[in-house]
Amino acid sequence: FCVCVFVVSRSYADFTPQATFDIKKCEVHRLEEGPAGKAELTREQGLQYYRTMQTIRRMELRADQLYKQKIIRGFCHLYDGQEACAVGIESAINPSDHLITAYRSHGYTYTRGVSVKEILAELTGRKGGVAKGKGGSMHMYAPHFYGGNGIVGAQIPLGAGIALACQYQGNNQVCVTLYGDGAANQGQLFESFNMAALWKLPCIFICENNRYGMGTSVERASASTDYYMRGDFIPGIRVDGMDVLCVREATKFAADHCRAGKGPIVMELQTYRYHGHSMSDPGVSYRTREEIQEVRSKSDPISLLKERMLSSNMASAEEFKVIDVEIRKEVEEAAQFATSDPEPPLEELCNHIFYNEAPIEVRGTNPWSKLKSVS
Repeated sequence: FCVCVFVVSRSYADFTPQATFDIKKCEVHRLEEGPAGKAELTREQGLQYYRTMQTIRRMELRADQLYKQKIIRGFCHLYDGQEACAVGIESAINPSDHLITAYRSHGYTYTRGVSVKEILAELTGRKGGVAKGKGGSMHMYAPHFYGGNGIVGAQIPLGAGIALACQYQGNNQVCVTLYGDGAANQGQLFESFNMAALWKLPCIFICENNRYGMGTSVERASASTDYYMRGDFIPGIRVDGMDVLCVREATKFAADHCRAGKGPIVMELQTYRYHGHSMSDPGVSYRTREEIQEVRSKSDPISLLKERMLSSNMASAEEFKVIDVEIRKEVEEAAQFATSDPEPPLEELCNHIFYNEAPIEVRGTNPWSKLKSVS
């Protein structure tokens, strides 16, 4: 006798194409009302957000391994845990809008359109890196993405300047200016707030509050930890930064506020980083392993989205597994490239000092070392 086995795969028609979810209400400052307490999500959007967040997570974990193997050297600040911030923001603005951040920048480099391959190759200092191997972890750029900035808080006035350019050109674009809770007490932040408010600049100031500035908890660093209210005369919203839908809705609200000519707005994203401040910080001397584990188990941004979609019949567990396998493959191939691509040659050391200029001679470390810079 014969046994016939039928493999039944669920067709796309079986899945819910769209659902509405309740999201955490934002706390507001100087606003009559904030973003809505509900968010719509299509199946396609959900799968896309999942793929992007999971890619950032895998990329950062691979960077961790490469660092421990001493293939990546120097500064390296990882973004795992905070993925909902980058993905939520990016899904609410246009590619032609502008974004500038601090040195925990790998996630934003990816969401602004740079491949995993170019990011990992930049981390390993290779020719195929996004900044030709000469920028490293903190200095990656893309169209409408102004880095990666190594000096704490230095990107904030630059972001206000980009917003001034948007206003001057009248192009209806906004600038998303990100900083951490560790930069939130800097003088240059308040100077930028003042000018942005005076000139009604289309600037969304976003504080990614991951609860620790290096090894110092927010309570030990700030007399007021209500970062969304610290703009004083600028409206503010406090957002659940572990929920990609919360971040998306709040960013849409903030972008609409700016585009309507109402001036700047401050957003505080309450988030968490799983790694230490940088790779030289084990991250457990000022917080407990149990604290990290609790956030992972209760508030992980990727798990939260996945569970929402599964419970609403928007996708199957098998689909997520397939996506995970594809991402692992992509990240592994990128890591192979990042370890085999050649380092840039010495004669390229001084190139690109100026944009679109005739070649110039550059003074080396001694009078007889002749270096050249080509645009």
